[in-house]
Amino acid sequence: MLRHAATAIPQRDARLLLAHVLDVPADRMTLILRDAVSAPQRDAFDALVARRAAGEPVSHLVGRRQFYGRWFEVTAQVLDPRPETETLIETALEVDFTRVLDLGTGSGCILLTLLAERPDATGLGLDLSEAAVELATRNGGALGAHKRAAFAVSDWFERATGRFDLVVSNPPYIAAEEMPGLAVELSFEPRMALTDEGDGLSCYRRIAAGADAHLHPGGWLMVEIGPTQAQAVAGMFTAAGLGEVGIRQDLDGRDRVVLGRKPL
Repeated sequence: MLRHAATAIPQRDARLLLAHVLDVPADRMTLILRDAVSAPQRDAFDALVARRAAGEPVSHLVGRRQFYGRWFEVTAQVLDPRPETETLIETALEVDFTRVLDLGTGSGCILLTLLAERPDATGLGLDLSEAAVELATRNGGALGAHKRAAFAVSDWFERATGRFDLVVSNPPYIAAEEMPGLAVELSFEPRMALTDEGDGLSCYRRIAAGADAHLHPGGWLMVEIGPTQAQAVAGMFTAAGLGEVGIRQDLDGRDRVVLGRKPL
């Protein structure tokens, strides 16, 4: 069924779904391929395959996604962590920080990964979605970061208190007119995490405008962008008074991160 569906790697997807049903690590599947499968397990697998063939992401079906070497619980109420977002992580780890603000935190994968990589750091994750905040809090507990990470419902900087060494965000950046042409998988993710219902740049305008009031002198603002938005967002950063404005590419060579620093 998956061979005829719009799935990127049908054999991999089937393997992950079967491993989930059998409750074994996917990398151990070859050791049990000849083992008998019960009728309930077969029915459960067939049901998951049918949902995957309809475009539902594997992460939603198994309830988790790996990001930067760690597993995060995910649901249909948050944006699915993606490999290209790891470019934002790599860029952030190039600078010094002890206090991080993550705007639009979703699953918490960005903030929690940064704190895991910097054991002395603390952070705050904000999101307009209460469901996302609850999920991020669970992920923080699962990763043992509950004492260093706090999460709250907030409209961007609304509930951000104090100043930070680093502000990061992967905001909704798909223009409303582009939404109908997206892959079927994206229809299973929250629309508010994908589009600003405008030109795809309104969230960057708000983030750039509010950054100065929430950054320490010398602090950094870093955001993930769509591949065609680098120059527009970099211009916003410069207009907001940030210096050392730069653009970083992902592993596919596409513009992926814009960064800027508050002057000392």
